[in-house]
Amino acid sequence: MSTNDVVVTGLGATTPLGGDVASTWEGMLAGNSGVSPLTQDWAAVLPVRIAAQLKVDPSERIDRVKLRRLDRSEAAALIAAREAWADANLADAGLDPLRLAVVLGSGIGGATTMLNQDDIMEASGPRKVSPHTVPMLMPNGPAAWVGLEFHAQAGVHSPASACATGAESIAWGLDIIRSGRADVVVAGGAESVIHPLPIAGFASMRAMSTRNDDPEHASRPFDKGRDGFVLGEGAGVVILERADHAAARNAKVYARLAGAGLTSDGYDIVQPDPEGRGITRAMTAALRDAGVAASDIRHVNAHATSTPVGDMTEIHALRAAVGDHPVISATKSMHGHLLGAAGAVESIATILAVQNDVVPPTINLDDPDDALDLDVAAHKARHLTIPAALNDAFGFGGHNAVLVFTKP
Repeated sequence: MSTNDVVVTGLGATTPLGGDVASTWEGMLAGNSGVSPLTQDWAAVLPVRIAAQLKVDPSERIDRVKLRRLDRSEAAALIAAREAWADANLADAGLDPLRLAVVLGSGIGGATTMLNQDDIMEASGPRKVSPHTVPMLMPNGPAAWVGLEFHAQAGVHSPASACATGAESIAWGLDIIRSGRADVVVAGGAESVIHPLPIAGFASMRAMSTRNDDPEHASRPFDKGRDGFVLGEGAGVVILERADHAAARNAKVYARLAGAGLTSDGYDIVQPDPEGRGITRAMTAALRDAGVAASDIRHVNAHATSTPVGDMTEIHALRAAVGDHPVISATKSMHGHLLGAAGAVESIATILAVQNDVVPPTINLDDPDDALDLDVAAHKARHLTIPAALNDAFGFGGHNAVLVFTKP
């Protein structure tokens, strides 16, 4: 491994499957579903009444006074970042804050804060609006709070590229370390917008599953019966580190972040290019950047949201760019679609797959689409040697982000 390589030395997450990385990974390998009915009063009138909510509420991890100043997405980001920081053993590493950066994005940001505070203003007047409203609703809030937590002074950045945000943030972190701006980057994504307005908006687009009476089976990537995604919430954070810096402090290394590819479709604000050309270019660029042959990729953690068009467009692109040999997982079948956090949480799953040589299952794949001609690990985890793996993420606006991880 070259001293100029970028490696992953810490992982952190809070998801619908678990309140940390270990429980989330255990839930994935077991094929658990984090989707459940929405029991809030406001959900009763909605056409979609299911979601993948956090397994562990932030109130169990952050004290009440601090939590009042945080949007739920910011709280999730802090929880995941603190776990990743501790996992990387950076607290006593003597890290120069001038060499520490943060790249942590959100697809939507503090929408629930904005909507809730608007309700308060309309009901009780402007003087009742929280003085913390603006820092809570600003889309860079999760990144800002994480930067403050660790005193990062090499830059705090907050990409917003819809559902590609988490993966794109990690790609930015790779570039920052390669450029020499930082030795360590805290990178990832956070999202929490389980609220009637976003749900109503997505439902009006007919983008979401309406299996209200069967929530655990609602998210079914690649299945003929798929009818849209299931909204989830959570956060995923990785610690990226220059390899020689990690070696100098004898840090454990999960994997090498070998390369990234970022492209845009230039096609439509919502729909992907039906030929998947932008996705294919991103995959090809990531392989080229990583110096990895397509034949070396043994596993793909697919974006696979469970939408009728998107899933098969991705399969077409994977076949074109990588081939038909990798084993594919679609972990959104279990944790739902985490929007801006999706690419980060799924990168963690990819990293652990590479480290442990095991592929998480895709649940609910009971009747595969006729166009599905690639190998998907359905229902059960699968053990195989994984020298290199690919994680891809795509977002409204035509954003495409692809990451390649290898064994260190």
